Amino acid sequence: MIALPGLGMGCAGIGNLYRAVDDRVADETVAAALAAGIGYFDVAPHYGFGLAETRLGEALATHDPHGRALVSTKVGRLLEPTADAAVERHGFVAAPALEPVFDYTHDGVLRSVEASRARLRRDRIDLLFAHDLGTVTHGSEAARHLADFVACGYPALRRLREAGEIGGIGLGVNEVAVCHDLLDRVALDVILLAGRHTLLEQGAGGLIDRCRATGTQLVIGGPYNSGILVEGSRAASHFNYAPPPPAIVARVAELERICATFAVPLPAAALQYLLRDPAVACVIPGLVGAAQVADTLRYAAWPIPDALWDALGVSKPVA
Repeated sequence: MIALPGLGMGCAGIGNLYRAVDDRVADETVAAALAAGIGYFDVAPHYGFGLAETRLGEALATHDPHGRALVSTKVGRLLEPTADAAVERHGFVAAPALEPVFDYTHDGVLRSVEASRARLRRDRIDLLFAHDLGTVTHGSEAARHLADFVACGYPALRRLREAGEIGGIGLGVNEVAVCHDLLDRVALDVILLAGRHTLLEQGAGGLIDRCRATGTQLVIGGPYNSGILVEGSRAASHFNYAPPPPAIVARVAELERICATFAVPLPAAALQYLLRDPAVACVIPGLVGAAQVADTLRYAAWPIPDALWDALGVSKPVA
């Protein structure tokens, strides 16, 4: 079992998710995270079509030359050249002219790992997640991709783990059902679940119980549901990677109102709800810029009275 810190950094933002970020800001973000004691970074080839991995690799080579930080990346998409010059593709802005192509086969997984190693400047990757299996991403093709991974991709990862080239095997997804599907078939060291276990959504109870039973570590991504729990109901630009529906905006406004009566910022409650959950091994908010790193530490340390959790209608986190 890999000893994960309680707080890590999601790196989609430094891959230009929703907005362009220059190289300097990406470097400063990683440097600030390391200086703050955040020693785990999660990335993927999909994030900026290699841009986030490249920037993370360059920053860690400068600011973590001894390779002490933990890094996870993902398999399941290969990057192929494209003539599409659209400014925004798949939510990423001003990214390289590459297109992600799904491939969960043995050869596809090994090709993805080698390309990620080169971009990250690392021979060993601490965790490798199968990225975005399930019907939310693949629809009618979900069963085929899952079968490819179980029969071919997973054995490839297992051999890499046995050889010491990776530290653990995981699944990185935004839906709960596929987590159960995969756990029915293979053993996983870690599940990275984004958005389904947050202050706004508590729909992963069965999976949390199962992870406890199997010894699978649970990492939570998207603790702010793509931003709405930190931006608030008035800005509310994204909820689960899309514009928020009115019912969600109204629910966030109510959470804000309750938090305000206790003088607690909504993002502080959202973050600590997860950080203080004993079932959660690590929380990885997406960060861009040194100011967001500082805000995250401030939210993590904000004093929160026990009565707030009752007022919010959620189980009190264990300190």
